[in-house]
Amino acid sequence: MSSLSPQPKSMMRPSQWTEQVEEAYRFQLAGYRDELEYLKYQRADVVDRWPHNGYIKKLMRRDGCFYYYNKTRECPDKDVNKTKIYSY
Repeated sequence: MSSLSPQPKSMMRPSQWTEQVEEAYRFQLAGYRDELEYLKYQRADVVDRWPHNGYIKKLMRRDGCFYYYNKTRECPDKDVNKTKIYSY
């Protein structure tokens, strides 16, 4: 990534599940920091999402393979505190 990409100012680890944690978990499972890094790396305009709840539906990994996600929560309680939430 180039130095022009936005760098996070801080990072926190959540203690309970929220939709923001779910979003971060799905990106980090696919190997990206967050949506900004995914869109920059994949040169995509939008992320494929489920229409009824807005959760991420599909992400392309860096090696070209895809991750497909369910319509419901994917982040287990044991992984909530392993997820990183970045702020810019």
